[in-house]
Amino acid sequence: MGCAPEREADPMLRGQCHCGSIQFQMPDQAVASSLCHCGDCRKQSGAPMLAWAMVPKAAVSVAGEPKVYNSSQSGRRSFCGSCGTGLFFTNAPLEQMGMMQVRIAALDDLEAVAPKMQVQTAERVKWMASADDLPAFERFPT
Repeated sequence: MGCAPEREADPMLRGQCHCGSIQFQMPDQAVASSLCHCGDCRKQSGAPMLAWAMVPKAAVSVAGEPKVYNSSQSGRRSFCGSCGTGLFFTNAPLEQMGMMQVRIAALDDLEAVAPKMQVQTAERVKWMASADDLPAFERFPT
């Protein structure tokens, strides 16, 4: 009876939109990861902040055709045209570095990439600073 060979860890993370029409793979090591509080992210998502992972654009593969929205002078946001899930962000500075942003919450493994910093806190919604002080429930309270 022999030992099973060790399997190499897959260096790619997988993710998809809500309906599964767009699927993607990205490296399991983000260059940077953050919670973004900018008004552009907030308005586009309807959420007080977004979690992003910065990765080399050439290392991301996408199956499906995301729609692209020009959200600012140089910013472009990619999303699923069927279910509306936001997936990617790029702008001129990121492109010059060969990078792009991927929404962490669209990954299949939500624990794979944790934000390491908060950015654009000058635009943070004031009530977010005290979010940890709010009562917390494991499920919606009855």
